[in-house]
Amino acid sequence: MKRRLKASTRQAISSIFNRLDYAALGAIYCDEGGEAFWKDRREPCQKLGIKLAEILLGRLRPGGRSLYVGAGVAEIPVLAMETLELGREVAAFSLRAQEMALLNLACKALPFQFVANDARSADGPFDHLWTVSVLNDPERYPELSALSYGWANPVTFDPTAFERERSDVIALADGCLRKLTIPGLVSTSVEEIPWITDWCIRREISCVVEEEDYPTAIVEDPVCFIRVGETIKVSKG
Repeated sequence: MKRRLKASTRQAISSIFNRLDYAALGAIYCDEGGEAFWKDRREPCQKLGIKLAEILLGRLRPGGRSLYVGAGVAEIPVLAMETLELGREVAAFSLRAQEMALLNLACKALPFQFVANDARSADGPFDHLWTVSVLNDPERYPELSALSYGWANPVTFDPTAFERERSDVIALADGCLRKLTIPGLVSTSVEEIPWITDWCIRREISCVVEEEDYPTAIVEDPVCFIRVGETIKVSKG
């Protein structure tokens, strides 16, 4: 049976979403139409975030540590769950400095902060790594992302740029996964599974990709869980 968040945690999450500066966030997330974007996504982002938090609640141990790569608005419910209900330490990183400042203002009453830096600078180890829609980010890795999502145009595709982006992603994945304790858990998008499993295969570390995936509200890439260093499939709930 899936565990539910406490009413106090839900209230804390709702309060954060009420305090967010959506006008400023709209300019960060969208070139235009940011106000309409958040009007449409604000409620689903909170609801689906809470659902993911409840799913992770039964997968993480109290008192552990999590590394979040590319954290943003969508990660707020999960970060709140980890710190408020499990007493875990979270390190939430993103390269979007302006967004990190806005989120820290809204979350200042909570026991975590967002850091505007490369996640590889975090001090490990961690038993949970969250990297959702980071290794295939179309803004940072346009050619790699196009290939990953099946959008690549054979006429305009730039293999030189792709190779450079591929090397960058391999380095980023390696730098973060090296901080993961074994066994450990990786939360990632379905499209990013090959990067995680390839890292494991190269190091002869077993991994199990859970069969079920879960919807998200902003980038709409479904999230799944990979158990690194475990060979026994676990029940979902």
